[in-house]
Amino acid sequence: MKTRLVRIGNSRGIRLPKPLILEAGLEDVIELEVRVGAVVLWAAKGPRPGWAEAARALREREGEVLLDPPAPTRFDEEEWEW
Repeated sequence: MKTRLVRIGNSRGIRLPKPLILEAGLEDVIELEVRVGAVVLWAAKGPRPGWAEAARALREREGEVLLDPPAPTRFDEEEWEW
């Protein structure tokens, strides 16, 4: 498919047809990379994909445990009230 660069302020851009956007699974945020003679874009993944599911699976497997032992501070040793 060929398209033209259009002026957008001081920059230039392209318009992507809706069917192409849907087929590629693109949303508001995309990844963009320059390669030799090409600009490649793809659907951006959310932050830390899969971490929530992995944390749930770990909790189910091992129960709720701390990964590091508690590290007491001066605050823990002084008397305090809520």
